[in-house]
Amino acid sequence: MIGNVMRAGMFALALGGLGIGAAQAADDPYIVVQSTTSTQNSGLLDAILPEFKARTGIEVRVVAVGTGQAIKNAKNGDGDVLLVHAKPAEEKFVAEGWGVQRFDVMYNDFILVGPETDPAGVGGGADIVAALAAVAQAQAPFVSRGDDSGTHKAELRHWKAAGIDVSAASGEWYRETGSGMGATLNAAAGMGAYALTDRATWISFGNKDGMKVLVEGDPRLFNQYGVILVNPEKHAHVKAKEGQAFIDWLTGPEGQAAIAGFKLEGQQLFFPNAK
Repeated sequence: MIGNVMRAGMFALALGGLGIGAAQAADDPYIVVQSTTSTQNSGLLDAILPEFKARTGIEVRVVAVGTGQAIKNAKNGDGDVLLVHAKPAEEKFVAEGWGVQRFDVMYNDFILVGPETDPAGVGGGADIVAALAAVAQAQAPFVSRGDDSGTHKAELRHWKAAGIDVSAASGEWYRETGSGMGATLNAAAGMGAYALTDRATWISFGNKDGMKVLVEGDPRLFNQYGVILVNPEKHAHVKAKEGQAFIDWLTGPEGQAAIAGFKLEGQQLFFPNAK
């Protein structure tokens, strides 16, 4: 009898301990950031987010997808903050009431990479539209993300400017992976194909054998990133206070310094430009 009472008391104590632990876990502040594959795969977020948590105690849980999918997820309320790189789409997101306000955070650039053999003869150029026209003329293989990401949106703008209907060539010399930048670059390397990529992902990409940067420096390849708080009036569960704290840190002196300090192979991948 005494043993049963003791066991019951120990069980109750254990439950109490679990309850306290659960309550503490529930109280740990965190936010969900819908972001792009480039910010995650480059290693930037892994490098800077611990600094934010150390400063504020807020954990950041990142969902890394293409910009188009990140925006859809944010519209569905599956995040507190949006950090992407397709400014027209971001501004539309805010104009439609899904986001509170958009802030510039940082920039880098897009580059055209391809096989060292360069069958389209575009190497060393700085005109992305002329280069894509040459790729189409040569019907040289080109691999696209095809996933409505920020990179894909930029690529389609340049094809349009070149007067090329890539949908007509889909499955022939123009291939779409429907995947992230890393997988798309791997496909391009395997096929000896051209691809448009953000520079940060290219620098961190490990399978460069036989490939190189062919076109860079065109002002049209500028790649701006923005950050937006998801509107709590649309989704009441949005953690507006914590989300805004993250935005304030990211666009403030500490966050901007953290972005500037992130380098791979001695190269700076992102350049802070919050106003």
